[in-house]
Amino acid sequence: MDYTDQIVIVTGASAGIGRATALAFARRGAIVVAVARRQGRLAELIAECQEHSPKSMYLAGDLGTREFAYRIIDDTAERFGRVDVLINNAAVPVHQNFYDITVEQAERAIQVNFMSVLWTTFAVVPYMLKQESGSIINISSFASKVVPPFEAVYAASKAAINGLTEGLWNDLAGSNIHVGLICPGPFDTEMWDNRDTQTGYEGKRYPPSLMVRAIFRSIENRVLEMVVPGTDPGMLAARFLRVTFPGILRRGMARMDGVPAEAIKKARALAILGKRLGER
Repeated sequence: MDYTDQIVIVTGASAGIGRATALAFARRGAIVVAVARRQGRLAELIAECQEHSPKSMYLAGDLGTREFAYRIIDDTAERFGRVDVLINNAAVPVHQNFYDITVEQAERAIQVNFMSVLWTTFAVVPYMLKQESGSIINISSFASKVVPPFEAVYAASKAAINGLTEGLWNDLAGSNIHVGLICPGPFDTEMWDNRDTQTGYEGKRYPPSLMVRAIFRSIENRVLEMVVPGTDPGMLAARFLRVTFPGILRRGMARMDGVPAEAIKKARALAILGKRLGER
C-alpha cells in the first residue's frame, strides 16, 4: 500500500510503540502528526521523521482534555485538508491494587486511555466521511482480555476501547472507514521502567516493531481485531484457559502477584472510620 503524502496522526508518539509507529509511517512517505505531552521528545522524533517526510510535525499537549483531543484532529485537517489514518495509542499505565489507587489516578487513566479515543473518534469521523475513506486503529491491551492483579482500572479503561471499536465496526459499515483494534501483550517499552507500574511479570518482552507490522496489516487487510504477538505461548495459554477453564486462570493470576494483607487491613481500618476507597 502506498502511504506517500497520506496524513497520519499518532498519539502517544513520544516513546515505545507510538514512536516506532510514527517513524515507520514517515519512512513510507506519510506525513506524520505526532502527538504526546513531552515536547522535547516529540521534537527529536519529528526531526527523524522529516528526514523521510519533510512536512511531518508534532502537537504537544494533554490528551486527557477534550479540547486538546479535538484540536489535534481539527488543526491537522485544517492544515493538510484531510486525515487518512488515526492511531489512538496514548495511554497511562496503572499498576496498583484497588485499595491504594486514588480516584484522581483512576479518572486520569480513564480520560487518557479511553476518553481520548472517544473524543478523537468523534472529531475525525466527519472528516473521513467527507473524504469517503480513512482508518482508525485503536491500541488496547492484552490486559483487557486477561486481567492481571493490580490492573483493574487499567484493564477497564482498555476494555472500554474494545467495546467502542467493535461497535464502530458495525456502525461505520458501508462508510469506507476502517476501524481496527490491536491488543498488545508485553512489549519492551518505558512502561516497564516506571517503578509505580512494576508487575510480577518476568517473561519475554517483544520489540515495538511487531506492533508496527500489526498496525500496517490491520489497515491494509482491514482486520478488525488482533492480539500481538499471536504466537506467545503464555498468551495463547491464557486465552485458552479464559474460555475453557476460567477458574484455573484466575487462581493462577492471583498467585502471580497477590494483594498484600497489610493493604486489606489498612483499607478495612479506613472503612471503619467511614472513608471511601480512593480518598487520601
